[in-house]
Amino acid sequence: MKRILAFIYGLICYLISLITLTYSVGFIGNLIVPKTLDSNLDGTLINGILIDVSLMALFGIQHSLMARKSFKKWWKKIIPHPIERSTYVLMASLTLLLLFWQWHSLGGIIWKIQIPIASNIIYGIFALGWLIVLISTFMINHFDLFGLRQVYLYLRGQEYEYLGFRTPGFYKYVRHPIMLGFVIVFWATPTMTFSHFIFALGTTIYTFVGIKLEEVDMISIYGDLYQEYRQKVSMLIPIPRIKLTEEKVQE
Repeated sequence: MKRILAFIYGLICYLISLITLTYSVGFIGNLIVPKTLDSNLDGTLINGILIDVSLMALFGIQHSLMARKSFKKWWKKIIPHPIERSTYVLMASLTLLLLFWQWHSLGGIIWKIQIPIASNIIYGIFALGWLIVLISTFMINHFDLFGLRQVYLYLRGQEYEYLGFRTPGFYKYVRHPIMLGFVIVFWATPTMTFSHFIFALGTTIYTFVGIKLEEVDMISIYGDLYQEYRQKVSMLIPIPRIKLTEEKVQE
C-alpha cells in the first residue's frame, strides 16, 4: 500500500506540474488563460515591482535551494527518498502558481511590433523555445526529471539508480538546452511591456545564477568528466569552442 500511495502521489505531482507548465505558456505569451503577464493593471508601479520581484525571488530561492545536494541530504531525513523529486516538482509548481495568481501588471510598452508577418515570426520563435524545453527533457529522461521514474521503480520494488552522465542531442551543442529554451521564451514577444520586461530580466538573471549553482553540483558528482564537457561545449549559445594547440598558445 505504501508503494501504491507513493506512486499515486508522484503521478499527482507530475500532473500538477504539467498543468502549471501549460498555463505558463499562456501566462508568458498572453494567450487564452484568464490571467497573464499583461492582463490587467494592478495598483501603483512601485508596489507592483516590489511584489513581482519578490515572487520571482521566492521561486528562485525555492527552485535552487531544494535542488542543492546539502539541502537534499537534510530533506531526505523528512521526505522518503522515492518521493523527494516529486515533492520538489510539486513545490516548484505551487510557487509558480502563486506567482501567476499574485502577479501585478505594470502597464507601459517598451516595444510593439505591429507588422503581422514579423509578429507571427516572433510567436513562432516563442513556440520554438517551448519545443526546445520539451524535447530537451526527453533527451535526458523526462520522467526522471519530474520524479515519475523514482516512484515507478519504488512501486516495482526496484532500487533507484542515478542516470549516468550523457550528452545526447542538443546537449552536444549547449550544456543547458532547457535553460536556452526558457530564455528564448522569456524574450520572444512582439509586445514588450514593463511587466514582461521585469519578468524576462528577473528570470534570465535567475537562469544564469541557477546554472552556476547546478554546475557546482555537476562538478562535485562527475568531476573531471564534467570539467572536460565544460571546456568543449558552450553554456547556452551553440558556438563550437576552438581548442588551442600548444604551438598556438606559444605563439
